[in-house]
Formats: sequence, C-alpha cells, structure tokens
Amino acid sequence: MGFSMGGEIMWSCLKHIPHRLAGVAILAPVGNYWWSGLPPDVYQEAWYVQFPQDRAAVWVAHHLPWLANWWNTQRLFPSSSVKARNPAIYSREDKPLSAKFAQRAHNKQVTQQGEHESLHRDMIVGFGKWGWSPLQPGNPFAGVGDDVKVHLWHGVEDLFVPVALSRYISKRLPWVIYHELPTAGHLFPVADGMPDVIVKSLLLGDG
Repeated sequence: MGFSMGGEIMWSCLKHIPHRLAGVAILAPVGNYWWSGLPPDVYQEAWYVQFPQDRAAVWVAHHLPWLANWWNTQRLFPSSSVKARNPAIYSREDKPLSAKFAQRAHNKQVTQQGEHESLHRDMIVGFGKWGWSPLQPGNPFAGVGDDVKVHLWHGVEDLFVPVALSRYISKRLPWVIYHELPTAGHLFPVADGMPDVIVKSLLLGDG
C-alpha cells in the first residue's frame, strides 16, 4: 500500500517484485509527467492543474536534479507549495483532515535522514528519468489467478496530485481497479473509516 509519492513507487514494486505481492493499493499517487506513453493532452491537463511554483519544482527535479536541494530551500522564489504546506493546496475535504495528517505518530521518522535525503531525493526519483513506464501494457499478475488485485484510488478535488494521470492510467491498464472519489482531495486515506474501506477492498475484493 502506497500513498502519494509512495503510491508512485508502487508501480516499481509491480514491475520488479510482483512475485512478493498479494495485492496492491495505490492511493493518490504522484505521476511522472515524462513517462513514455502519456498523451500530450493528458500531460497538459495534469501539468497546468498544478500551481506555478509546483510546476517549477517538478521541472527542476527532472531537468536539474543537482539543483533540487537549493531550489526547495531557497527564499528568492516560491518553492513547492506542497512542501510549504500552502493552505491554498488543501481542498475543502482536505482542510479538516490536515491537522490529523500532521499529527501522525511516525512524522519524525519521515525526515530522520535529513530533509534532502528524505524529501528532495524523493522528488528526484519520482520525477526523474525512469527508463521505463507504468503505461507499458502487461498485467504483472497474468496467469496467477484472479486473487491478486491492484486498486488505484484518487480524489477528484486533489490539488496536490492531479487526478488526470490516474484516470488515464486506469483506462490504459484494464487490470487496475479504479476508485475515483468525487469530492475527496489528497488526504482521503486518513479520513474516518477510509483505511477500513481500502483494506476491505484488498482482502475481500470489494469494488
């Protein structure tokens, strides 16, 4: 189970270690705008949903990864609104969940290696040059049976990660079970009852 930047890494798990997986839940995953197979219209739609400072931070992570640490710590220009926790990036449903999300018990562990190793390097990996694309067809569980499922969840009102990429991926990969939440933002996994719903879909196969 992977959320946000961790959701993006689930595609790598599906590619490289499918034999170790009994099921996967991908929650509001970050997408790489440079994945091959992404049509220009989908790219444009997703790219311009982001705030200008977020587009800049993503562009730097991809094209100038050696500059990512400086870009995300400098104060001359607006840097990532996600990293800065800009209130404007929270959807209507995200706002009451933001305090709960910030109070997670493992928050300190997230940055225990330092901000660059923990956050900036995630951006470099996530938006870097992968050498392959999750959009390449092929079910990693083909021939295993119907018990292994891949569930993709995304909120329509997500301002952190545009929903357009998940929509397209779900159409391109018919073996992905897609759940689109019409009023949810990015933080829906911490909403009351949602963890149970997500786990139930994995264990019982509920759509």
